[in-house]
Amino acid sequence: METRPWHRLYEHNVPATLRYPGYPVQQMLHISAAMFPHKAATNLYGSELSFAQLRNQVLRMANALTKLGIKKGDRIGMAMLNCPQFIIGYYAILSVGGIVVNMNPLYTHDELKFMMENTGMTAIFTYDGALSLMRPLAKESGLKFVIVTKISDYMDGAAQSSAKSLDLEEGWHHFSELLDGSADTRIPRVKISSSDPALIQFTGGTTGLPKGAVLTHGNIVSAAFVSSTWGESINQYVPHARRQVISVIPFFHVYGNICCINWSMFNAGTQILLPRFDIDEVLGIIAHTPEITYFPSVPTMVTAIVNHPKAEKIKIGDHLRLLSSGGAPMPMELILKVQDMGIFFSEGWGMSETTSSGISNPIMNPRIGAIGIPQIDFDVKLVDTESGKNEVSQGEPGEILIKGPTIMREYWNNPEETAGQLKEGWLYTGDIAQADEDGYLYIVDRKKDMIIAGGFNIYPREVDEVLFQHPKIAEAVAAGIPDAYRGETLKAFIVLKPGEQLTEKEVIEFCKQKLAPYKVPKMVEFRQSIPKSSIGKIMRKILREEEIAKIK
Repeated sequence: METRPWHRLYEHNVPATLRYPGYPVQQMLHISAAMFPHKAATNLYGSELSFAQLRNQVLRMANALTKLGIKKGDRIGMAMLNCPQFIIGYYAILSVGGIVVNMNPLYTHDELKFMMENTGMTAIFTYDGALSLMRPLAKESGLKFVIVTKISDYMDGAAQSSAKSLDLEEGWHHFSELLDGSADTRIPRVKISSSDPALIQFTGGTTGLPKGAVLTHGNIVSAAFVSSTWGESINQYVPHARRQVISVIPFFHVYGNICCINWSMFNAGTQILLPRFDIDEVLGIIAHTPEITYFPSVPTMVTAIVNHPKAEKIKIGDHLRLLSSGGAPMPMELILKVQDMGIFFSEGWGMSETTSSGISNPIMNPRIGAIGIPQIDFDVKLVDTESGKNEVSQGEPGEILIKGPTIMREYWNNPEETAGQLKEGWLYTGDIAQADEDGYLYIVDRKKDMIIAGGFNIYPREVDEVLFQHPKIAEAVAAGIPDAYRGETLKAFIVLKPGEQLTEKEVIEFCKQKLAPYKVPKMVEFRQSIPKSSIGKIMRKILREEEIAKIK
């Protein structure tokens, strides 16, 4: 790769280019298990699995899947919270050449059903907390295999569940019982190339329907190499034998997939697992863990941690080495507070389509407010939104186009969207940014109306459509408004049909029945009218600007 202007901003030990191995994703587990067989790979509330034990269970599960008839190319869902079983299922699927379909178990029936039908899913790994959703879905979608676990099954001293205790449907499989019935630890003899699909990661669509970004083995391995190498200016001081990561970012999210699961395998790092973010649990882990190498997070988490009354008493700066944030901009005051605590911090930008990589701040020289500079082996240019081709002048806003080793192969079963967003190797991101004189990039707007609340992406048109289903609502629009804690929060603006009455509580309760919790509006405003353009298009941006003006 030829020299780019931003290369001069790289840390002293961060190369301009890398050589990426052609091996499949699961090879990173085999390497860590060979080099550190007795080191803890996972720690769930004090219960540990070593890398050797993890590899053993992955191979046994992979061979169990082969016996069930699962083969290369089959799409297998992962609808689970963070736990060892997720990691075992994930690498087992990849080991037989299957394609993992990441699914948020908090999604609604309709959202999950779309993913199942769109991908032609044949099997799913899930847990007891999602059974009420999965029972009808499995029948409707014609799933051949459902494999169920209970998170506490991997906690020492906890009562073990069974197919009987979970009242599983006939023909369904209990995770631990399926594993116990498989003694074969041979590596499946399946030829897997770096260009083969490994993961389908759903993201929002311009049409309101989710799109499945197809990420290859090469994309994921490259993302692990890039994200890890980017942090080596700090991590170089921590031997692999001591490396640990807090894994609270959901594994079903591309950020958690790369920066938790695969970062830990690449670094032989112990994952301290948390199924969900609980501030007291996180602070307890920080207080009782002398050295945490890496903590991938989102601004909501960072806000809760550094502003907590216990943070100063615990002296979190003595425990955390490197903290990264993504998913939404971090307020300047918060970044400065983290740095003042003696914690190194990096903020970056990535998408499902870029395998969570692409642009990031150099750790030793971050620029507050910027998303950073292009990472290793990436090219970025800003183009005007009218032509989609002409590069803008320095300081002028333009759409981010990005090219690099982690760019998705395509959207699953969606050639139209693929053609619209992938052109000659360049991904059209829909994010508008501007560059300063040194090449640092700043997000200034979104071409799409995506809202980022607490690190979760919300596509307002999807919320609009739910609001319109209410029989008393004439017009509705959802918009993201600034929020000190969540980055943005969702507000619904509603015009009622003549003579109708409705309360904020009733609107929120209606949305809760049809949307995942984080997509439900937190506030509702009833209005006589909603601003529209001359052609009748709802002006979502004006509503947002009105809310910003109220804050000022």
